[in-house]
Amino acid sequence: MMLLPPSLDELIIENHPVRIINQVIDQINIEPLIKNYKGGGTSSFHPRMMLKVLVYAYINNVYSSRKIESAVKENIHFMWLAGMNRPDHNTINRFRSERLKDVLKQLFAQVVLMLNQEGFLDIKDIYTDGTKIEANANKYTFVWGKAIQTSKERISKQLQEIWDYTQEVAKEELLDKEPISFEQIDSQKVAQTIDQINEILKDKPVDKKVKQKLNYAKRNWPEKLDQYEQVEQVLNNERNSYSKTDKDATFMRMKEDHMRNGQLKPGYNVQVSSSNQYIVNYTLHPNPTDTKTLPSHILAHQELYNQIPSSLTTDAGYGSEENYVMLENKNIEAYVKYNMFDKQQRTIKNDKYPFSKDKLYYNQDEDYYICPMGQKMEFIGEKKQKTEAGFTQQLSIYQATNCEGCPLRSQCHKAKGNRRIEVNHNLERLKQKAKKLLISEAGIAKRQKRVVDTEPVFANIKHNKGFRRFMLRGKNKVEIEWGLIAMAHNLKKRAAI
Repeated sequence: MMLLPPSLDELIIENHPVRIINQVIDQINIEPLIKNYKGGGTSSFHPRMMLKVLVYAYINNVYSSRKIESAVKENIHFMWLAGMNRPDHNTINRFRSERLKDVLKQLFAQVVLMLNQEGFLDIKDIYTDGTKIEANANKYTFVWGKAIQTSKERISKQLQEIWDYTQEVAKEELLDKEPISFEQIDSQKVAQTIDQINEILKDKPVDKKVKQKLNYAKRNWPEKLDQYEQVEQVLNNERNSYSKTDKDATFMRMKEDHMRNGQLKPGYNVQVSSSNQYIVNYTLHPNPTDTKTLPSHILAHQELYNQIPSSLTTDAGYGSEENYVMLENKNIEAYVKYNMFDKQQRTIKNDKYPFSKDKLYYNQDEDYYICPMGQKMEFIGEKKQKTEAGFTQQLSIYQATNCEGCPLRSQCHKAKGNRRIEVNHNLERLKQKAKKLLISEAGIAKRQKRVVDTEPVFANIKHNKGFRRFMLRGKNKVEIEWGLIAMAHNLKKRAAI
């Protein structure tokens, strides 16, 4: 019976998912991937074949390069897909980490557009949410931005104390010297100041402890400040921590908290836009909160498909003035909750804050508020403030005329003098616009669908595929890893139909 053994093709059923993966990847243009090969040297495995093997491995929850190496030798589906080629784990890992760099997302977008043409998804009407995935980094090798700032302030304070002591010891020599500020310090300024102090005090009786501190400062402070500067460059004013073993990872609070102690772990904030439970777009961010991620996420969508989405539905984590303004400027219909939306939809029997500013009557024509006792709160000025993301907000200030002797004062406000409130009229306008969309018939339907569109994507990846921790390190490699997960998710869903 086995005189003429069957081919691998005969052993694989017609509707097996491996045939769908093979068919889809055969249709995409891999020219950007081929450009990553310089040419020359020994012959290479074909990049299309390598991509098929990797995607199929991720579909089957096989993420280790060594396990993939074993699969192409032992599993008939991998053997058929690889055309009996046997790349080793180093070749597989190098292809994943280096060859797919900067090109995988283009290949992912081609698959999405193919699914869009077949009617499986819509790239214009999207649902966005985020999840945190743990990084492949040591959770005990952390660096905190606040600790660095505290250390710099301590050096600044001690240097000021030494300088003050020097001024007391050498008053006559320093009479014509301009005062020095140590609020902003760097290694060069500290080194120069210490040398200057040593020069001034060299022939004078100096306290033994001051001499010891000066010697310690000269040996350690400039070097420490150089290290602090390097840390600040890594943080780049975008985050407050990173891991020494993966500097792109930020310490975040994860949902998977098995010890139930709220321990922070190094990870990435993964943002995903979905349509019909297919992943349409993905981005990775160092920010623990979702608020700051939306502008760059929408920009990535625009770069992938040369168009912006027509509508976007998210939860309250994205409801900031900056995001509302960005969506309004791009003419995107924003079904985006703000932080008090859900609370406003419920009837609260015992309201703890009956006199909060959002419950005061506002006369828009004459620009004044009415306090709980019925007196006017007149407009007295404006001020500007910046958010953590650097967005400038404009606030209008209103003040009551006379709060003295008011029977409601203890419940109304605790401040001394007359009550004063600050109102962001632009944000209030944007909230009302969002509320009108959210409570409309279309808005209610989209809010209901959002829960069953994006959440199952994360549930499938984390629980069914068992992907809760990245295997690679560094943002570029982690993006490749998530891109393979996203492509595998889409193709497995397509193959299941």
